[in-house]
Amino acid sequence: MTQNFTPGGLQFGGLSIAVIGAANLDISAGSSMALRPGDSTPGRITTTAGGVARNIAENLSRLGNASCLISAVGDDLQGRYLLDLTRGAGVDISMCRMWPDQRSSAYLSINNPDTSVLAAINDMAILELLTPDELMHHAASLARARAWVVDCNLNEASFSWLMQHRKNAPIFVDGVSSHKCTKVLPWLSAIHTLKINRLEARALTGHQVENTAQAVAAAQNLCARGVKNVVVSMGSAGVCWCQRTSHASGDANGPLSGFSPALNVNAVNSNGAGDALMAGLVHGALAGWPLAQSVQFANACAALTMTSSSANHPDLSEASAKKILEQLTTG
Repeated sequence: MTQNFTPGGLQFGGLSIAVIGAANLDISAGSSMALRPGDSTPGRITTTAGGVARNIAENLSRLGNASCLISAVGDDLQGRYLLDLTRGAGVDISMCRMWPDQRSSAYLSINNPDTSVLAAINDMAILELLTPDELMHHAASLARARAWVVDCNLNEASFSWLMQHRKNAPIFVDGVSSHKCTKVLPWLSAIHTLKINRLEARALTGHQVENTAQAVAAAQNLCARGVKNVVVSMGSAGVCWCQRTSHASGDANGPLSGFSPALNVNAVNSNGAGDALMAGLVHGALAGWPLAQSVQFANACAALTMTSSSANHPDLSEASAKKILEQLTTG
């Protein structure tokens, strides 16, 4: 069926969406055959620009939004590579500090034949330098931002500083991992949209999240505790969501919830799909789309990204995402 995307949007001052968090060098290894623990497996290794916040900022820019990235990189080849590619994608990197004598972040993943992640290691010590004092330097720019997107790679002190200094802009949060996402718990009522996966949902609710019914229940649990919108990614199973109030009618109708199946594409890489999903959610919210439509659009952004060997699809746009959504949901 053809999706109708309604006009409107959240009205906030400023032009840019501020994205705060990690910028990494992504090293991804995969094979078409089953991996053999303790042995060498023939496969393919790729190196791309990554990092949750950096990926989201690039995707937002490709979707037609002004975005700025607040992150930290080392004064090394990797850091210059990350900033050059991010700038080339249209992202404002003027608030990314390059630290001398520091190592840029890196993320190493080993993927199953179906492109899902088998194991991963992140080396993100440099993000500890993105302290509250460092964020304070950007307070004026943050106050003018249209929206904030925060990833939970930030340490607890910096995450809390952002929540304490929030203004009127909506705050979108990416849970990142089951270990890191728990820092959101004191701030649930400050969050406009929380995007998590099933492991993060379990960490935040204390309940098993193994199927869509449990994922919807987890989203409803977090909405009842203060989050306006919760989106739970179930990977290849799709996306579950809950909205604390209806799009137009208010609290009387209670929470809305639903499920959007994953779109079937020839996936070559799952790295970055969740970041594309988040960018689609932010884009839809700021365009004024109901959450159900934003989730469908975000699903299309994720599906398109999975057809690229890098964490960001170079042809991502609002038009390309809508086109793949229409192609895969009609006929």
